[in-house]
Amino acid sequence: MGKQFTLRDRILIAAPIERCFRLSTSIEVVALTLAMRPVEGKTGGMIAANDQLLWRGWKFGLPQMHETLITGFDEPTFFQDTMGRGRFATFQHDHHFSATEDGGTLLQDELRFSMPFGAAGALVGAVIMVPHIEGLLRRRFALLKQLAEGDGWRDYLPG
Repeated sequence: MGKQFTLRDRILIAAPIERCFRLSTSIEVVALTLAMRPVEGKTGGMIAANDQLLWRGWKFGLPQMHETLITGFDEPTFFQDTMGRGRFATFQHDHHFSATEDGGTLLQDELRFSMPFGAAGALVGAVIMVPHIEGLLRRRFALLKQLAEGDGWRDYLPG
């Protein structure tokens, strides 16, 4: 395994923890920020413990595949997704949710990954993948905040 990169971000959302957690586990909401689609395993609805999804799409002009395994799940405070197969050497993403005193939610993410191909992969990780993944995290947080604080969540959550 080469150099491991660790990215952390957090956001306060003025919405209940259960809504924020469920939006974060909505496959349709995740697909909006990834620009990839689930094609095998669970392909819609909400992820749950031990789920497996195979995502396909295009990134940087190349076809991509990323198998996601849900390796930790404690609703509504935590879930973890880990790469089973894909372009990374390792990839693991922790999602932590905490209720705030005012009825909102603090969402804290930690994402760890490493690239194959030694020093060349580490360079690609630092120069291309870190900024790309940071952008994905920011867009995901902005979308979750917009949906959870407005009425958009009703389009993605059952009941």
